[in-house]
Parts: sequence; structure tokens; C-alpha cells
Amino acid sequence: MIIFNTTFHVEDDVLNDYINFMKETYIIRAASSGFLHEPRFARIHARHEESGSSYSLQFSVKNVETLNHWFSSEGEILQGELASRFGDKALGFVTLLEEIEL
Repeated sequence: MIIFNTTFHVEDDVLNDYINFMKETYIIRAASSGFLHEPRFARIHARHEESGSSYSLQFSVKNVETLNHWFSSEGEILQGELASRFGDKALGFVTLLEEIEL
């Protein structure tokens, strides 16, 4: 199982709009694809910048191939909508984590 994590830094002036967009649009559409599961959305407490906040969005996905399929068929569109709406006021980077069975 892969954990698909995106960490976002969001400027204060778009924060409420960003959170609403993520909860009402992005997460719902990504989860309804059938490829991404168990969404988790969290604020990161550490503040490294003088302004803005950081957030983590995570999904479980079967494997990297499934994630690549989702991204090429649906994820690019969602990412484009996010970029178009917020520009450089909500920037993210992706981390893929491989779950290790305990």
C-alpha cells in the first residue's frame, strides 16, 4: 500500500477558500475516482514561514501504477483547477510513502 501525501503551504489571504475547495471539491472528486482511498486532511502545526499555514492531504492507493493512472486521467485536471484558482498562494509538493506492515 502506498500513502500519497501532498504537503501544501497556503497564504493567509486565501486560507478559508482553500480549505473549502479542498473539502468540497478536491477531496470528494479524488476519493470518488475509486483509485484513492481513506482521505486524511490535516493542518501541520510547525510554522517555518512568517505567514501562511501548511497542510497535509493523504490518500491510500494500491500501488504507484494505480496512482500514475489516476493522475494522468483525473489528477492533472484537479491539480490544474487548484493552480488556476490559487496560483502561487497554495503550493504543494508530493511525497510517496510505502507502508510497512507491523
